[in-house]
Amino acid sequence: MRGIAVGLALAAVSACAVRTDQIARDPGVVRMALNGWVGYEASAEVLAYILREEMGYDVQLVRTDEQPSWQALDQGVLDVIVENWGHEDLMDLYGPEGNGTVVDGGPNGNVGGIGWYVPGYVVDEYPEIAAVDGLKEHTDLFRTAETGDRGEFLGGAPGFVTQDQGMINAFDLDLEIVFAGSEASQITEVRRRYAEEEPVLFYFYDPQWLQEELELVRVDFPAWEPGCDEDLEWVPCDYPVYDMNKIFRTGFVEADEPSYQFLDNWTWTNEQQNEVARMIAEEGLDPTEAAEIWVDGNRDVWEPWLPEGRADR
Repeated sequence: MRGIAVGLALAAVSACAVRTDQIARDPGVVRMALNGWVGYEASAEVLAYILREEMGYDVQLVRTDEQPSWQALDQGVLDVIVENWGHEDLMDLYGPEGNGTVVDGGPNGNVGGIGWYVPGYVVDEYPEIAAVDGLKEHTDLFRTAETGDRGEFLGGAPGFVTQDQGMINAFDLDLEIVFAGSEASQITEVRRRYAEEEPVLFYFYDPQWLQEELELVRVDFPAWEPGCDEDLEWVPCDYPVYDMNKIFRTGFVEADEPSYQFLDNWTWTNEQQNEVARMIAEEGLDPTEAAEIWVDGNRDVWEPWLPEGRADR
């Protein structure tokens, strides 16, 4: 990763200390969270490239998990999260009704969907498995040496947004969650089993470049309704649709610098994110190189993101 990784050291800030958000910082530096999936990385790298090369900023990409990113915004260590998946509880804690240290930055243009997936060849043999009642009858297909008499549900990283155990409990599914540990590890395992046409049931999402490469079928659960996922130990519904948004540090917004104006203007599509993510994850390009290729080929897309007066640089 070409971005500068900086330590968060969140525990060092005491409750009685002056908030770091109130401490003067270099306006020529933008500090951006870098969460652990390649789609997020694609967005962050493209934005960082434009901020550096077109606008002259120093950009620090800080690799951290989702919840610590919010804590870092609260404590002034970061300026922006560019892809937020829900987290209403964290907005209640840190947003205008709580600490007042973060601001909803509006949509980033991506529409997110989390769900349970199986390969198309599994559904070809067991069509009923594409719905939860049929899945319940066939959890034995997903047994592994690690899970014994229970079927395996292959998770991604433990820190990802998840309600899977609550769904297992609510629908009385004979499954055990096994976390791959990271997006990259999960994709490697899914692709291995896919190549061997082995059964695999797993947590996955959109936008995700692999969705365009493999034939995957999302298992149908009762649709999400407000409140159905309130108790994460008992979730009798599917995941919601996520209109993903940006989260800004309040002080970053109040300063209203061109860097904020640019990030505030930015939105792009799932397809655009996947284009860059595929270059990074599938083609093995350095993330900065992938960002440069996309930026060079899509000036008409990103130039309107620049603040007024910046497009003629």
